[in-house]
Amino acid sequence: MDDLLTIGEVSRRSGVASSALRFYEERGLLTSERAGSGHRRYPRPVLRRIAFIVFAQRIGLTLEEIGAELAKLPPDRAPTRRDWSRLSGKWTRRIDERIAELDRLRDGLTECIGCGCLSLERCQLSNPGDRARHMGPGPRYWVADRPAG
Repeated sequence: MDDLLTIGEVSRRSGVASSALRFYEERGLLTSERAGSGHRRYPRPVLRRIAFIVFAQRIGLTLEEIGAELAKLPPDRAPTRRDWSRLSGKWTRRIDERIAELDRLRDGLTECIGCGCLSLERCQLSNPGDRARHMGPGPRYWVADRPAG
């Protein structure tokens, strides 16, 4: 059994488009070997690396951050559960912060966001006299902390 997979096989098994696989390879996130015909061939452990990339993107890591994390993994074997645990354990705070931000955004959908419009009755209570304008432009209560009082 050949341990190398074609780009089509990797795409089908990972659910990631071939174009994305080539992009990840250009960015140094994946490596492949070239067959005599010049076609890419990937070792089977690449499937776990791709799953890691997809997961890491879903939680908000940049490709640069993902590359730095992947560099900590062994290049010659499939990462173990312990390898993944060591990396992903650092992301708990980031996920918690994202959940808190989404909760804050959900809760603020029907309230004043500090945009300066003063069109909602609630804005008169949350932002009387448009005091949020002193914090800067835009929806200040979404992009910054609420002022005290």
